[in-house]
Amino acid sequence: MESIELIVLSTTKVGENAVVVHTLSREYGRRGFLVRSGKKAGMALFLPLNILEADVVENLKSQLWSLRGIQLRDGLPGIRGNLHKNSMTLFLSEVLFRTLRDGANEDGLFDWCAQAILTLDALPADFSNFHLRFLLEFAGALGFRPSLEDIAPFAQENLQQLKALLELPFGESMLLPLSGAARNSLCNSLLQYLSYHTEQSIQVRSLAVLRELYR
Repeated sequence: MESIELIVLSTTKVGENAVVVHTLSREYGRRGFLVRSGKKAGMALFLPLNILEADVVENLKSQLWSLRGIQLRDGLPGIRGNLHKNSMTLFLSEVLFRTLRDGANEDGLFDWCAQAILTLDALPADFSNFHLRFLLEFAGALGFRPSLEDIAPFAQENLQQLKALLELPFGESMLLPLSGAARNSLCNSLLQYLSYHTEQSIQVRSLAVLRELYR
């Protein structure tokens, strides 16, 4: 058995007493693991973007390996105690899940993502632009670091705001004044940009939750 750190992206129920936990890790990139789940309370371990420590149990008869000895690496109290941050993690985890292919393992992606989660957890306020900055930095973590010229065809009326998000230091970008409509429009532009560069249609169902938050 090998003990590793993992970020939860999504879960898929398998029968009555098991789930496949879709994760991101340094060792395996995006990969699903089988977990026996006897109690509903245990599912709290697998909230979106939880950072876990667990032992990987290989299965010689199947590529679907298992996790055992699962523990939270960090309780993320700043996220779990905040409705808006929790809603944001639903969106961000789904973007990761729908963008990353099984087995995808970009160098440094796990560490970048873990740091982004801890940053969101630690922000006491002024985090309404966090998901926008996350999408821009995610593009960089995937290897196509966005420039203004590259992103302009997707910007529509949002070019100046995108320019500011690209060029401002992180702290100042969190303070960039944006209306709810502008945030939603910027988010759509950035998802289109990611879809283009990853050559896949990224349909994020939880985007509707963010739209409600930022109406």
